[in-house]
Amino acid sequence: MSFKEYIKTSTLAPEQGDIVEYMSIRDRITSNVLVNSQKEIPGTACSYEADVTALLEKFKELKESVDYKLTFNTLMIKILVEGLKAAPRLNAHYEYNHRKTSGRIIIKKHIDVAMAVCLPDSQTFQVKIKGLEDKNLRETAILTEEVKRKLGNTNLKKIMFNVGGQRILGLALKGKALNSLSQVMAVYFGKGKIAKFSKLFKKKKHKKSSHKAPYDGLKIDDFTEGTVCYTNWGTLYDNLDVNITYIPPLYPQVFLFATGRVKDKEYVYKKEDGTLELGTKKVLPITLVFDHKIGGAADIMPFIKKLDEIFNCPEIIKNW
Repeated sequence: MSFKEYIKTSTLAPEQGDIVEYMSIRDRITSNVLVNSQKEIPGTACSYEADVTALLEKFKELKESVDYKLTFNTLMIKILVEGLKAAPRLNAHYEYNHRKTSGRIIIKKHIDVAMAVCLPDSQTFQVKIKGLEDKNLRETAILTEEVKRKLGNTNLKKIMFNVGGQRILGLALKGKALNSLSQVMAVYFGKGKIAKFSKLFKKKKHKKSSHKAPYDGLKIDDFTEGTVCYTNWGTLYDNLDVNITYIPPLYPQVFLFATGRVKDKEYVYKKEDGTLELGTKKVLPITLVFDHKIGGAADIMPFIKKLDEIFNCPEIIKNW
């Protein structure tokens, strides 16, 4: 092996015929958040199989009676919000200093759900639905659909670039100047650059138009961290039979609520005469992931009890 080949092998450089893909601005932002989450959050996950047989019946009845678009996904967002009202410490941000081994939990007044939205080209964006703590089911449904509609009107490359710039500025303001400088350099220089440095010095030409339509897309704030994360893999693929076992909460959030796809599950039950019989129920796999720094079972149990209350008496959704 020549010295040149030795160096190439040592650096795991791509070989001829390999396909090399550099990260987009969206991928960079997502990976940075996830890496920070893995570093900052000692996560604990628990799976929760909810019997939603009765809930689905009430949902279908309600869906046929309302004059707005109601999806099961929206209903689960509302159930998440009700659970957070019972367990407010899960609707929080946590700031922790490793050197001082101290931190603080900020229990948020508003419930802003960061929801994963998958576009037709398979790109997924975490978009924030804001102020759900005092919204009824109708208002929640309208807000959710409005966010999805506006996402389609958004220049995602431009908005992601602005979100990335805001995060870099945040690093600098927190005293991490070298980290922020490294990220700026990576944006404008190198093989994986995503912007041209010369564009920084070009003056923007503003076209005068008296008929310019008002902006109808999402803004930077719609892509920043919510107070809780909701992810629904069940909407990605009709035949998906995979249970989510762990996804890190998005730092500085302390809680993530993930659902799979409703599926039939056989079970044995006892009839009034004492005989055993085989039945089928609808089960929704739910994964609850939380930052163990906030505490433990005492924080998550009120949330689970609230969900049990809703699933056992689903008639309540008609009052939402």
